[in-house]
Amino acid sequence: MDVTGMIADERRRMADLVDSLDDRQLSTPSLCGAWSVKEVVGHLVAAVAAPASATLLVLVRSGFRIHRANARLATRMAARPAGELAALLREHAENPFRPPIVGYPGQLTDLQVHGQDIRRPLGLPHDLRPDRLRVSLDFLVGGRAVGFVPKNRLKGLRFEATDLGWAWGGGRLVRGPAEAVMLALTGRRAALAELSGDGLESLSRV
Repeated sequence: MDVTGMIADERRRMADLVDSLDDRQLSTPSLCGAWSVKEVVGHLVAAVAAPASATLLVLVRSGFRIHRANARLATRMAARPAGELAALLREHAENPFRPPIVGYPGQLTDLQVHGQDIRRPLGLPHDLRPDRLRVSLDFLVGGRAVGFVPKNRLKGLRFEATDLGWAWGGGRLVRGPAEAVMLALTGRRAALAELSGDGLESLSRV
């Protein structure tokens, strides 16, 4: 399956997840900043279903600050019923939009990371696919992950995914399951306890 097929499948799987959540779960704080689980879903929906005119208007009103505009779009989209959000994910599962710089690997990574932003606080298994994790790990260390990897996160470190046979970098070692490595690369501290190595202390300070 190519990356666009992976993206479409992940959107459908996210829709299935949303349909399975109750109101309490949807209002649970996610791992993504101040967003609730439902607001994370709103962000994923807005990325493919928000009208271009609405997106531009929010961007202008946000002073062309991308992160602020994304937060406003997510909040606005999350005001819709959960069933509608799930339906929009399915309707736009095969949306061909390719964002600049990060491209399709960035879209796949966004879905996988935000999926864990939702699942971990709810105590749900990650159910991530090894081939898709490998695409995201390669993307996160490949120099195009603008907005995904905090500054200096990779410096002087070697990352190893023990369940994938994947490794990158030179220096102090950070190793563990691929899912935990992916989350650590994107700045999620919730996964640090599942990692080991002499580079973990410096990673924890970034």
